[in-house]
Order: sequence, then C-alpha cells, then structure tokens
Amino acid sequence: QVQLVESGGGLVQAGGSLRLSCAASGRTFTKYVMAWFRQAPGKEREFVAAITWSAGSTYYADSVKGRFTISREDAKNTMYLQMNLLKSEDTAVYFCANRRFYSANYNYAFEYNDWGQGTQVTVSS
Repeated sequence: QVQLVESGGGLVQAGGSLRLSCAASGRTFTKYVMAWFRQAPGKEREFVAAITWSAGSTYYADSVKGRFTISREDAKNTMYLQMNLLKSEDTAVYFCANRRFYSANYNYAFEYNDWGQGTQVTVSS
C-alpha cells in the first residue's frame, strides 16, 4: 500500500496560481500512474491530470489543459500540480491517487488503488 499526503491548497483570487504537492510513502515502488482528481460540492469526483511515474507521460482533462501542469520528483516520491489562471469553477477538494497497474485509461477513479485525504482549493471571483 502507498500512503499519500496532499498539501498546498488554499484560497486564491481568480487568475492566480497555486501549487499542490502529493508526498508518497510506503510501498512506493508500486507507483505506476499517479493522478489528481477533484470533487466540488454536490458533484462527482472528476479527473484532472495524470502522470506515468517511470516515463513521465502526462494526460490532462480538457478543462485544465494549458493552465495546469503535472510533474513528479522521483527522488522525493512527490507529485505536483501547478495551477495557473485559476477560475472559480476550479474550486474543489483536490485528491491525489496512485494506480499500481497498467490500464489504457487514466481518468477512471475506480481504477486507482490509493488515495490521499484531499486538500481544499477555493478560487474567489
């Protein structure tokens, strides 16, 4: 099992930036794909971005493409989400997740094995 801890959330004005971090510990050699999901009140959890741990290939939801950047730092077992040009609709709890196996899909929450506790991002307009 991999333990995940998110940090970096907060309150920011529209147009501003935040950087989220996700620190992994435990059986970190089982990281295959790591991802960010978010969930706004009354809405389902939605895919934001994913990165394959070994190759560093990245995938984004259309709603964040060009504004958010996902990255990882292998030596620190940490994943990041740089969020720029934030909008009010980006307000949500952001979760990091780890998947231990290959799949052709990256945006299905049910395929991820390990989850963090979430960090709140609030964008004021």
